[in-house]
Amino acid sequence: MNCHANKSIECTVSECANHCSTENYCSLDRILVGTHEANPTMDQCTDCKSFHRK
Repeated sequence: MNCHANKSIECTVSECANHCSTENYCSLDRILVGTHEANPTMDQCTDCKSFHRK
């Protein structure tokens, strides 16, 4: 896979199809960050909505 690492979006989720396997960066131009909580108070309450499993 020839991955274009976006140096503005660091990512360590290697299970994501958008992860550059040779570097800890995302290959997308932009990502969508959302939440699964009504009142998020911790980083665990947020989600990368651009995630796609390999």
